[in-house]
Amino acid sequence: MAADKKRGAAPGKPGDPEAPSFEDAIERLEGIVDELEGGALTLEESIARYEEGMKLSKHLARALDQAEKRIERLTEDAEGVKTEPLESGPPESDERSSEDTPAEGKLPF
Repeated sequence: MAADKKRGAAPGKPGDPEAPSFEDAIERLEGIVDELEGGALTLEESIARYEEGMKLSKHLARALDQAEKRIERLTEDAEGVKTEPLESGPPESDERSSEDTPAEGKLPF
């Protein structure tokens, strides 16, 4: 069975032909979380799933780090390579200090 093969597969480094794809690893990790939350596993099974989940988590983190590095290399401006943080919020200005008053419409806490 394919699911049994995936279950025992240890994730390797991204790009390794034996390593699961990012999407497969996410899917498996979600399955592990569901199994652990279900409460039907024995202690030993739970520990084994937890270990597998941690390996998958590290594999996924490495894949995301590599993707971020690729994006940084591809982001160019007229002066050459320009790297920008991949954060969800607007960039903070270096000109304001924490003692300055908050921007209009924003609370100071």
